Amino acid sequence: MLAAERHRRIVAEVARLEFVTTDDLTTLLSVSHETVRRDLARLEQRGQLTRVHGGATAVHTSVGEEAPFTERQDVFLTEKRAIGRAAAALIQPHQTVVIDVGTTALEVARALPADHVGVVATPSLLVAGEVSTRPQVEVLVSGGRLRAGDLVCSNAQAVEFFGNLRADAVFLGSGGVAPYGLTDFHLDETATKRAMLANSSHRYVLADSSKFGRTAAHRVCTLDGFDTLITDRACPRELGDVLDEHGVDVVVA
Repeated sequence: MLAAERHRRIVAEVARLEFVTTDDLTTLLSVSHETVRRDLARLEQRGQLTRVHGGATAVHTSVGEEAPFTERQDVFLTEKRAIGRAAAALIQPHQTVVIDVGTTALEVARALPADHVGVVATPSLLVAGEVSTRPQVEVLVSGGRLRAGDLVCSNAQAVEFFGNLRADAVFLGSGGVAPYGLTDFHLDETATKRAMLANSSHRYVLADSSKFGRTAAHRVCTLDGFDTLITDRACPRELGDVLDEHGVDVVVA
């Protein structure tokens, strides 16, 4: 089993059970204790779990820095593709939609049909490059300062761009979704996300289940700041209750 698949299964198991032992993981993955300990150390560095004596628990506090794009793109890939397909199915012809930055947002762009007609605005050069292959899609890119890896544009120029664009829908990436709110890792990009949310008729958040309960450094909005969460599995009870209180719909891909 490849390391990326082991990591995916470990994160999923921790999200499901809140706590797993090292012994349980060695049985689940059919690997040695040493391999599990290395995997747990790597996942803790990424902020995806917390190591404790004898195993690991889910993260409910601040996570560290975001892992590089090249590491994130293959983690939870099946789930991200399912989320991308579910999101793309909600986009109607001739709409103006905003697709945000991130590995899951990129899967939304990839899931758009080849004959899709409409306008896609994005701060992501990766998303722009993907949707540019659809001949009937008009692609708008915000401009701004470019961050390597994710190839995302941000700063005041990007904020102004989205502040002046009225969209039918926005599909927003996320660093974490917790009762505290929707959070992200990059301060400049948080301001851009707020502008996207403020000027879209319907506001979708994309988050695979590893984001449940996680809190990155910068809050984008409280949970009443968006309309629908698109994810790959049902939310934990605490988070689900708060989303329900705020009238947020949850779409499970």
